[in-house]
Amino acid sequence: MKETSVFEVFGACVEAIIQGELIARVSRSDKEFHFQNWFENRLRGAGILFDKSGRNSYPDFTLVNVAEGYEVKGLAWPGREASYDANSKVPTGYHNGREVFYVFGRYPKSEEQGQEYPVIDLVLCHGDFLNADHEYIHQNKSVKGFGSYGDLLIRDRKMYVAPTPFAIAHGFTGTRTLVAPSSWEAPGGLKAVGNLVRVEARQLLVGYEFDLRTNEIVAKTVHNPSAGEKHTFTVYRTVSDSDKPVALVSSD
Repeated sequence: MKETSVFEVFGACVEAIIQGELIARVSRSDKEFHFQNWFENRLRGAGILFDKSGRNSYPDFTLVNVAEGYEVKGLAWPGREASYDANSKVPTGYHNGREVFYVFGRYPKSEEQGQEYPVIDLVLCHGDFLNADHEYIHQNKSVKGFGSYGDLLIRDRKMYVAPTPFAIAHGFTGTRTLVAPSSWEAPGGLKAVGNLVRVEARQLLVGYEFDLRTNEIVAKTVHNPSAGEKHTFTVYRTVSDSDKPVALVSSD
């Protein structure tokens, strides 16, 4: 069996939701960190040792006894749920020697919820479900010589917009779901409710050109040497949870 704490972490999250453990509002302006605090309490409650990263570090939590990390994404509902902004860090399932999991939790957007509000649904997925590339290294670069006097600098500060599991597959709404590589063996207490196969694209985006005169951007692509390679994931829920099946959204 793969050495991992993800099944224990998932179980702790599910149990907390069932028991009505609410997200506590600290301020009205930074709800993602409210959900991070909720998730941190789940790790503490399960007795899982971890290091908490800084505000702009990646991932948000790194475990001590297992080479594993967790990146937490809170999503207000109703609201933007099909994608999220990844500031300076492309999603991946492996970073700095650790397997990386993403924790997506949706909570009510309404201000009428007061100081506490529930987790509506939760998806804990391996980062490879979002992007299986482990090699790309993000860097911000700059170019000088812009402007009429040639003394302005343009920073190429990249932001990545990634799909959430709710945009990739049907069946997550209103449930508590784990998406793990199919090669991993799950312990008892979980049931499979789907198998998802993501296929690598034929082309890879390797660069782009931006024309400052026309404000047009042109992509540069190359053939993907891994085109057609399949990445298979098994979808789990606890045995007492919903049997609602999960399936990929059609690409048609």
